[in-house]
Amino acid sequence: MIRTLALAAGLAGAGVTSQYPEFTQQYLQRLGGQVDALGMVVDDFDASALRSGLTRNQALEEMTGTAFLSDRQADLRRTFRRHAVLSDDLATLRAAGPVARIAMPLRVSDPATFAATWADFQPAMPLTVAGILSGSVGFVLGWGALRALWAILRRAIAARVQPRHRPIRSPHRGEPVVAAAITANPSPVPRLAGVRRHP
Repeated sequence: MIRTLALAAGLAGAGVTSQYPEFTQQYLQRLGGQVDALGMVVDDFDASALRSGLTRNQALEEMTGTAFLSDRQADLRRTFRRHAVLSDDLATLRAAGPVARIAMPLRVSDPATFAATWADFQPAMPLTVAGILSGSVGFVLGWGALRALWAILRRAIAARVQPRHRPIRSPHRGEPVVAAAITANPSPVPRLAGVRRHP
């Protein structure tokens, strides 16, 4: 029974993880679109700052004086940071290749891009080397997780059914003391030598 369940868990794990290479490929495509869109905002701001003879940081510092300008400055700073992070992730994922991307889950962690990719994700047959390798890893993880869980449950059940009271052992011979060996007269009256009892 446990072998069947472990096999089922392994197959389920393989089915899930085998989709990871295809998911990262679709994520990479959306990530490229995100970087392009953010790049247009960054380039436009830098061009405006350059026309005024300012660097990017100098132009940002000029955006003060009102609540609107302060909020706009904060928004642009977040945009620049996001563009830098996603550009680095995009370059790393493109250079890595499908197999190496399996070990880069942190590069596939942008919340907005991940959610958009997941919403339109279509599972595919893992016919590539990366898909087969990822599926094999998932099978081992699923099979091992169920076996470990079963071992923990067995120990817990064995501990609950184990008898609480153990027989008392003799301090000299190490043998259990049997209650039946105790005589019916636990405290006999001592007899005195040479003394007769009168009827």
